[in-house]
Amino acid sequence: MSVSIASAPFSSQAHQASQVGEASQASHRLTVRDVAESSGVAPSAVRFYEEHGVIEAVRTSGNQRRFAESASCRISVARLAQGVGLTVRDMAEIFADFPAEPQAEDWGRVSATLITQAEQRIADLKQQLASLQSGGKLCELQS
Repeated sequence: MSVSIASAPFSSQAHQASQVGEASQASHRLTVRDVAESSGVAPSAVRFYEEHGVIEAVRTSGNQRRFAESASCRISVARLAQGVGLTVRDMAEIFADFPAEPQAEDWGRVSATLITQAEQRIADLKQQLASLQSGGKLCELQS
């Protein structure tokens, strides 16, 4: 499944977690535990989403991960999107050019993409259901 918000591939974990200046570190202040608790996932899931490019961390001088406030929401949206049929990689593409502090219009674009994908999936499922209800031999039905 291809999504159209962003086309850049996700970056490696090492690149995403590189140390940055003080201004960026100030905006990235949540720990893995903070993000996990806020988004309702295990800490290992936070690291999974980071590894796959859905969220981005900076490293402190003590090599600890710190995340922006939007990380919890990104994980929640990614989990919702998975229910619509998008993969983690699809969500990484959507979030590739997403700002660390997204505004309403940024979330609106994500919402529009998810709605489009959900509507397409529903249409595809209805077509497959109609094929199943046609009375034809299952082995002869086209997907």
